[in-house]
Amino acid sequence: MFEQLWRSPRVKLLANGNQVSGCIDAQVTSTSHYGADRFRATVALGADLVATPEYWASESNILVDVQFSTDGGLSYVSLVQGLVDVVSIDLPAGLVYLEGRDLTSGLIETRTQETFANRTSSEIASILAERHSLTPVVADTSTPVGRYYQDEHDHITLNQFTRSMTEWDLITFLAAKEDYDVYVSGNSLHFQPFSEPSVASAVLSSSDFEDLRLERALTLARDITVTVKSWNTRQQTAFVQTARSSPGGGSFSAGPSQNYVYVRPNLTMSDALTIAQRKLAELSSHERVIEGTMPGELSLDRRSSFRLSGTGTDFDQLYFMDSIDRHLSLDHGFVQHIRAKNSSPRSQATAPSDDVGSVTG
Repeated sequence: MFEQLWRSPRVKLLANGNQVSGCIDAQVTSTSHYGADRFRATVALGADLVATPEYWASESNILVDVQFSTDGGLSYVSLVQGLVDVVSIDLPAGLVYLEGRDLTSGLIETRTQETFANRTSSEIASILAERHSLTPVVADTSTPVGRYYQDEHDHITLNQFTRSMTEWDLITFLAAKEDYDVYVSGNSLHFQPFSEPSVASAVLSSSDFEDLRLERALTLARDITVTVKSWNTRQQTAFVQTARSSPGGGSFSAGPSQNYVYVRPNLTMSDALTIAQRKLAELSSHERVIEGTMPGELSLDRRSSFRLSGTGTDFDQLYFMDSIDRHLSLDHGFVQHIRAKNSSPRSQATAPSDDVGSVTG
């Protein structure tokens, strides 16, 4: 899939908008779940007239853009933009080591005491993005977040624990409530409905990998049942919603199934069903995991899907990227380590909410 007639990988490091000469090693780790992408870079001192030891010792705010190229520098792809967290200077070796995170770090480091009870999730996401000079790429939502803290839960929850809640905690909480995906890419904050592509964006053969490990969790290969129990104090009702999935075929196996029960207060029946289905998808998605190292390339990203082929086993199927770790150095060239996951093909069913009753007392 990724065979090239020739490869000449290059790395470009920008610090506060200026290209830094002498970058000899760079590593970028991208993740598909709620977390910041991370980067490391090694710079040789003396190669740049501006980025001197004095510069690295005194500059308090260093915005880095790490870019890779596979065509000798004719074109570059930005893999991460973020602030440097740690600068380490090795004077005898003449090297500077940089470590940092993407621009998610601003949200992670900022505590919040605001409830935003009368705002929608999309409005909050846009407000927080603009506070950190991020471009909001936000899909509209309609529910005021006060709905998620019924019976004064906004005061109890968001005020009692504000000293430990960050803006990133808040926005990821809202994303989970809305069944949205949230991440920072470049200088943009994305807050949009979560969706996984049903068609692979690439095909990878087992021969593309230098090493490849295939892992299957047999406990998650069985029937899985997720039950959400809730009571709604306003409607004075209690109910149960259940979602099930079975590997292959259409009928559930006779063997022992994996049963998961979640108790959540003040849900509607629709909310409980949504949570049951989402938890079911999350659990089953970890059934098959593949990890492997391959020559570095720049077409896959942390939200790519691909179809694996060439193993001659049931592992030849669709996978969703979990993380990509790319490393480019003068000593070892350009390689990447990927981790991806998915369940085996499964059938799904939802049980009717037959356990409905009144709350007494």
